[in-house]
Amino acid sequence: MRELVAAVRRGDVDGVRASLEAGADPDTFVGGLPLLCLAVAAYDEPVAEALLEAGADPLRRLPDGTTPLLRAVDGGSNPLTYTLACRRTPLPAPERAEMLARARHWTEVGVEAELRRRTGLTGPVERIRVEDDEAGCWCEQLTLGGLTVRDAHRAVLTSMEARYGVRTPFDELVARALAHPDRDHVVWSDVMFTLGRRTDEETWQWSRDLLNHPGRQHRLLAADVLLSLILGDIVTGHAPFWERGRDLVPWAEQEQDPEVLAVLLHAMTHDSAPEIEAVGLSYLSHPDPAVRALVPDTVHQPGDGRSRIRPESLTMVLTLAGDEDPGVREAACRWLAHYRGSEPEVADALVTLTHDERQPVRIHAVSGLAWRDDPRCVEAGQRIGPLDPESPFDEMLMDVWRYQRRREAADGG
Repeated sequence: MRELVAAVRRGDVDGVRASLEAGADPDTFVGGLPLLCLAVAAYDEPVAEALLEAGADPLRRLPDGTTPLLRAVDGGSNPLTYTLACRRTPLPAPERAEMLARARHWTEVGVEAELRRRTGLTGPVERIRVEDDEAGCWCEQLTLGGLTVRDAHRAVLTSMEARYGVRTPFDELVARALAHPDRDHVVWSDVMFTLGRRTDEETWQWSRDLLNHPGRQHRLLAADVLLSLILGDIVTGHAPFWERGRDLVPWAEQEQDPEVLAVLLHAMTHDSAPEIEAVGLSYLSHPDPAVRALVPDTVHQPGDGRSRIRPESLTMVLTLAGDEDPGVREAACRWLAHYRGSEPEVADALVTLTHDERQPVRIHAVSGLAWRDDPRCVEAGQRIGPLDPESPFDEMLMDVWRYQRRREAADGG
């Protein structure tokens, strides 16, 4: 058992699994608490998962009345709470209600206020930002008097309500997201994901109406939700709003905030209505590169490879291919690489882009030339340069080889 305890304390998930496979008890107690509580306190999801897989009980009632699951809720960790709550399916109704009530208490009282109440201290709170690279979001971790919690209780409440069929009112979810006004905060992300899975007309209308709000954060959240609705439910694949981007044209035409505008443009690019292309053309010279980078995708590419787009639209993309911002050039290059029209200026622009400072731009440009059967792709391919050995293989790197095989076949080789 000592090996298991030591492995849990140092966060060694392989050591934990080895000890468990050797017969160690996953519900071993240390200092009056099961090892699962140590993993929860350390925010160690892999170790907690290993213990749960071996049979550790997330609902074991402890002397203070809590359970490992409730401690995960108290700690404000959405991933840990989800892991412990979903270990038993379904979670018994009393424990489910207790978990939701706990998360709601933290949400209503406030993290710092509850932290001070529990510790009885009035001194300064230590705050650090905790990044979740895998999920692409962050939360804040607060410590006072040896007690540490994270400020994701609203995300815990939101995700658990959704999981158990509670349809939280739209305005309440908006208020939760705006309590953490950052698109990358876990609460904002979770609210957006939750509303985005409500692929119904009511949610679409409420979100669209929110675009009229004078506050930029409200409009930004609305744009985020509308984008999520257009992309559809990633779990079921249901996407009834896929071609509703045209509905957002009036708001995109008048939006002054570049961040909100960029999200609206992103949402609109999944529709092929001509008025969307007109909006993109109007932002060709927008001062924010994040906006300009989305303009190429407002130009709908012909699906048959033979139809021609409007000359002014193609000129717009070619102009952006020479933009001073590398991100804008990359967006334009990706569009041009997939364009199958025969205009010679497209191939010339791609050749120029094979000299770009960014390797992804060079790769796309060479691929575009190869697909166009432009012999310049062979020499240009030498300019791609050494690849990062840690990066996954890009299938586009084979396009020059495919071009050469086509030429050999055509020449009878």
